[in-house]
Amino acid sequence: MVDYHAANNQSSAGGVQTYMEQENDWDRDLLLDPAWEKQQRKTFTAWCNSHLRKAGTQIENIEEDFRDGLKLMLLLEVISGERLPKPERGKMRVHKINNVNKALDFIASKGVKLVSIGAEEIVDGNAKMTLGMIWTIILRFAIQDISVEETSAKEGLLLWCQRKTAPYKNVNVQNFHISWKDGLAFNALIHRHRPDLIDYDSLRKDDPVTNLNNAFEVAEKHLDIPKMLDAEDIVNTARPDEKAIMTYVSSFYHAFSGAQKAETAANRICKVLAVNQENEQMMEDYEKLASELLEWIRRTIPWLENRTQEKTVQDMQAKQEDFRDYRCVHKPPKVQEKCQLEISFNTLQTKLRLSNRPAFMPSEGRMVSDINGAWHTLEGAEKGYEEWILSEIRRLERLEHLAEKFHQKAAIHESWTDGKEAMLTQKDYETSTLSEVKALLRKHEAFESDLAAHQDRVEQIAAIAQELNELDYYDSASVNARCQKICDQWDVLGALTQSRKESLERTEKQLESIDELYLEYAKRAAPFNNWMEGAMEDLQDMFIVHNIEEIQGLITAHEQFKSTLAEANKEREAIQAIQAEVQKIAQSNGIKLSGANPYTTITPESIDNKWEKAMDMVPLRDNALQDELNKQNSNDTLRAKFATQANTVGAYIQAKMEEIGRISIEMNGTLEDQLTNLREYQKTIMSYMPEINTLEGYHQLIQEALIFDNQYTSYTMEHLRVGWEQLLTTIARTINEVENQILTRDAKGISQEQLQEYRASFNHFDKVRGPSSALTACLLHWLCTFYTDYRSGQMVSDDFRALLISTGNSLGDSEFSRIMGIVDPNGSGAVTFQAFIDFMSRETTDTDTADQVIASFKILAADKNFITADELRRELPPDQAEYCIARMAPYTGPDAIPGALDYMSFSTALYGESDL
Repeated sequence: MVDYHAANNQSSAGGVQTYMEQENDWDRDLLLDPAWEKQQRKTFTAWCNSHLRKAGTQIENIEEDFRDGLKLMLLLEVISGERLPKPERGKMRVHKINNVNKALDFIASKGVKLVSIGAEEIVDGNAKMTLGMIWTIILRFAIQDISVEETSAKEGLLLWCQRKTAPYKNVNVQNFHISWKDGLAFNALIHRHRPDLIDYDSLRKDDPVTNLNNAFEVAEKHLDIPKMLDAEDIVNTARPDEKAIMTYVSSFYHAFSGAQKAETAANRICKVLAVNQENEQMMEDYEKLASELLEWIRRTIPWLENRTQEKTVQDMQAKQEDFRDYRCVHKPPKVQEKCQLEISFNTLQTKLRLSNRPAFMPSEGRMVSDINGAWHTLEGAEKGYEEWILSEIRRLERLEHLAEKFHQKAAIHESWTDGKEAMLTQKDYETSTLSEVKALLRKHEAFESDLAAHQDRVEQIAAIAQELNELDYYDSASVNARCQKICDQWDVLGALTQSRKESLERTEKQLESIDELYLEYAKRAAPFNNWMEGAMEDLQDMFIVHNIEEIQGLITAHEQFKSTLAEANKEREAIQAIQAEVQKIAQSNGIKLSGANPYTTITPESIDNKWEKAMDMVPLRDNALQDELNKQNSNDTLRAKFATQANTVGAYIQAKMEEIGRISIEMNGTLEDQLTNLREYQKTIMSYMPEINTLEGYHQLIQEALIFDNQYTSYTMEHLRVGWEQLLTTIARTINEVENQILTRDAKGISQEQLQEYRASFNHFDKVRGPSSALTACLLHWLCTFYTDYRSGQMVSDDFRALLISTGNSLGDSEFSRIMGIVDPNGSGAVTFQAFIDFMSRETTDTDTADQVIASFKILAADKNFITADELRRELPPDQAEYCIARMAPYTGPDAIPGALDYMSFSTALYGESDL
């Protein structure tokens, strides 16, 4: 029996106590409904006699037969199994009052508060007070201890009735009055437990008297439940008395209490099996998600490791765009899947630990560490692939520049060499005069000077071709062929030049006339012409720069070139003056000139034309350099925009990492409040996503502009992406930790106050070295170097021992060693908060164990060491019955029968061998 004097201080008994106090509150000024009083008299009298018969007596008139207190004390002794004080045998009123007071004191000692009921009313035969007293006794000894799924008393009895009668048509038990008038509910209770006694299908809802009489007679004859009411009492009353019906129904409950034990056992098994089925589903989901994620990583890594070179910058930029699409579209969902996988794994392990199940070990290759390892390999491949793309773009860009430069120089050189072989092979000197030969010789010397000047260009062409070969230019074959043709032609020109010179020198001895002025003109015109060609070539030279400093260097060089133009113009005028002097001398001496300068093909007109072309190219070069300067200024502006946004995002991530670090340590309020606040915090963080997308947009523009450095910020897009992903993962993990604490609290029955007390104690003794800002510094270090290494939320063994002592534990060395073996099985010397919570909840709460499950199965098996499939299907829901049958091994003990199943091994397997 429960001591209700002590239970008054326990919250679990508060609801029952309040209900009993309300039921016992009999108002002296009110009268019972006559019909209800009649029903209570019959029911309470029959109930009392069902117990008094065990002592060989009974009552006839309930308010008269209890007046002396003797049978009242006897009734209490029979129903309680305890001895009351010895009654007084006198006939005087005082003796009767004393006996009744002894009975009432005994009732009060059981934790029942009697309101408005005194011994004098009972002795005086007050029917209303006597019925109220008997109802209090029925409540305390027949109804109060009824409990179904944590409900008790009236609610528990009603729930029991509803569950037992649920399968029956025309039965809907909602109360203890109207729901019982047609008699079907009484018959359904009997049929549910003893189908052999009732032909339920033959009963009609429109014949309540027959139904009630049938149920009362069967119950009295076969179930030892005395007839407490007449059918007419119930049918002829608009609303039967609730206390009478409850008293009658409670007799049915106690009559079938043995079946109730089997139902309780079945409920326990169903609960255990449901937990196991849910855990197995979570395991299957984990395995499936892990396999899919690993398969995606396996397919993606070869793509990232592919280093097939492309021929053009545009082709490589297409690859860069594919990689950007992968980072921004395809990878983020996989980051979420990886985070969800870790959360599911942690939640599953928590649920297994809370239900005393063995820890979940994923199949080989699918551990969280395996996935993290594969992910690390994937990120390494990503980094290498992006670096390779950028280096390839730079290489191809330089190749295209070099190839264009090669073809430009080759075209200029080929244009210059056009017709030179024919010139060098002609025999004009054989019929020329001396002066003409001398002129031819001087002309040849000028050509040699020009040839030597072009040697540098040929060497440049060969050097560019060699560099293109070394850089693996895709069209190297055509470049090499053109270069070889130029070199071969150059060798031929050298040989022909030498041969013609020798021929002219042999003729020179016979020819002596040379026009000095023509010679001087030729000598000065040739290098000046070559200088102009070189200047025009430089003015047309393509350039490629990546920053303002480089373009400013080119502008400076161009300005230096322009500063030499005045001196060059003086040289041009001096050369033109020579030609003018020739004309003047010819005119003065009456010399008829043949027309062209015999020593050079460079005419004054060609010099002036080239000079004008060169002068026209100067402003074009100015404009090209200025456009490039504008472009570099634009790029610099883009760098500044990216840097401003990157510094803002970086600071935001840093601040939020610090904030989540503080939140994870300083969480207050209930776990549900913490979970709500964390989820709201997560929404706030996710609302910052447009800023990340803006930064991604700037990053894309930078890459499209081929900007490879940024002096305005130390952040890179890769760093910030990793930091953002780490921030989202940290928030998700923190939310998961609170969810797991809720699971722990609910499963272990730990109150919010206990959990807060545990955390406060743990935090007080948790001597993590350094303030919370140290944690933030570690996280920021990870952001910049792709790793982190910090510890928090755990304490060393000495601090943990002090914590246990502070909670009231007196520990010896052996006991402390035992506890450390539980909370620190790996012997690391440190205890986490989760391990502390698990230990405290295990020490202070009771959970289902393998022993309890075995005991429940033993009840269903009627104390046999095995159970049959038919018994499982009869006692358990269909899906859970088949679940057990599919997993139970055949029973092989000495008392085995065909089809016997071993429920003991099955129960042990649910919890692991260590539980038994």
